[in-house]
Amino acid sequence: MSAPRARSARRVERLCHATGVLLVLSGLAHLVVFAVDGGPWDGPVSWRKPVTFGVSFGVTLIAVTWVTSYLRVGPRLRTLLLVAFAADCVVEVGGITLQAWRGVPSHLDMETPFDTAVSMTLAVGGGVLVVLLTVFAVASFRHRPSGPAGMDLAVRSGFAVLLVALASGAAMIARGVVLTRTGHQDAAYHSTAPLKPLHGVSLHAVLVLPALAWLLSRTPWSEPLRRRILYAAIGSYVTAVIGAGVWAALAY
Repeated sequence: MSAPRARSARRVERLCHATGVLLVLSGLAHLVVFAVDGGPWDGPVSWRKPVTFGVSFGVTLIAVTWVTSYLRVGPRLRTLLLVAFAADCVVEVGGITLQAWRGVPSHLDMETPFDTAVSMTLAVGGGVLVVLLTVFAVASFRHRPSGPAGMDLAVRSGFAVLLVALASGAAMIARGVVLTRTGHQDAAYHSTAPLKPLHGVSLHAVLVLPALAWLLSRTPWSEPLRRRILYAAIGSYVTAVIGAGVWAALAY
């Protein structure tokens, strides 16, 4: 990579890391708001949503920025994808936070033209996230990721599990929109519940597994032992995802 492109890549990484930290801080700030203001934790209108989405999107943005540095992707393409991903994360968390302060549902809310616009923006933003992360996932399988021993397996496994999170998220949005459009608003709000554990469990594998591989590479243990630990961690994660998937299928 040429020096100008390397500097540009580092600037984008710093921007994404800073944005991720701000999103996490936004989520934690709303945890304080919840402690002061009270109200329900569950349901379509609660402070839980800006808390969990702020922290989750922030952590995911930081993780994806770091993990994609191991992918064999052109620096210009990676820069464009990361900038688009960071902007989409801000839009998603911003829309959810706005609606929480307005005291109305952020997703699947078609009560007013403004609420419809916010809800559809979040739905489209979710679709953009699916496309961007799928591009990174495909890149991880087209060419072996670089990094310390075991990182290639961890990155590929993390992205494979992340695809499950994307699929379950898309399914929640699609089913909710259909129910809302057909006049079943309350059913739409409750239709996402069975898939939430599956979505939540599989979402952060792209951080947990590569982070474990990185930590193992810093130990004095033999490579076979590190591989066995990584295999065990991947197996445990896949088992948890399968369990959440079975529960979702039974409860759907």
